[in-house]
Amino acid sequence: MNIILFENEKIPKKISIKDERGRHIIKILKLKTGDEFNCGIVNGPSGIGSITSIDQDWIHFTWEKTADSVPLYPLTLLIGYTRPISSKRILREAASLGVGEIIFTGTDTGEKSYRDSNLWKGEFHKYLMDGAQQAASTGLPEVEFYRDLQTFSKESGNYYDTDMIVLDNVESTMKLSEYKPKKRTSLLSIGSERGWSQRERKLFKLNNFVFASLGSRVLRTETASTAGITLLLARMGLL
Repeated sequence: MNIILFENEKIPKKISIKDERGRHIIKILKLKTGDEFNCGIVNGPSGIGSITSIDQDWIHFTWEKTADSVPLYPLTLLIGYTRPISSKRILREAASLGVGEIIFTGTDTGEKSYRDSNLWKGEFHKYLMDGAQQAASTGLPEVEFYRDLQTFSKESGNYYDTDMIVLDNVESTMKLSEYKPKKRTSLLSIGSERGWSQRERKLFKLNNFVFASLGSRVLRTETASTAGITLLLARMGLL
């Protein structure tokens, strides 16, 4: 952790030694009374925590605000459900890279059981926190879920003024590294482990998505996600 995050409206005055953040301060950072650490409020300001005392159960500290919250990047990741271990990596890396929104959707080729994983019953939030704390950021992406791509297409209406890109090795017309963004916000769509179906490709075309690729190699979903986000943010002039 490069920042300790709290989800309350204000920073508390103590952290339990048994809390994961408390254990990190003591065992990993090896901080003592008088030492300082970065901390902040989720989607809020950040600052410096100064340890005033440590007892058997608690780390007592004061906090001073040093910066307001920094907006996440205007990039939405639309991604097919993958096996939970891959989804955890995607959540962590997307949050670390500063993606503003992550949308998970069922796909024609994806395993339906992945959509029903316990990960989506609240556990996923932990991996967003891990990514944000790694990046020393207080911002967490919004996360939404859709049954399938068609439902997303019908129910989401906030992407009209957005560059819409889908990664696909079958019908790509250009490399993502060559893409020239036309709008301020972007949406990058990445399929499940077996890619997109022809039905889904037709749906993307109907919704005016640009087809792009990361080259000729077939990548794991989490690899394509990290590479695609990084390339697109660079093309948007944000990295």
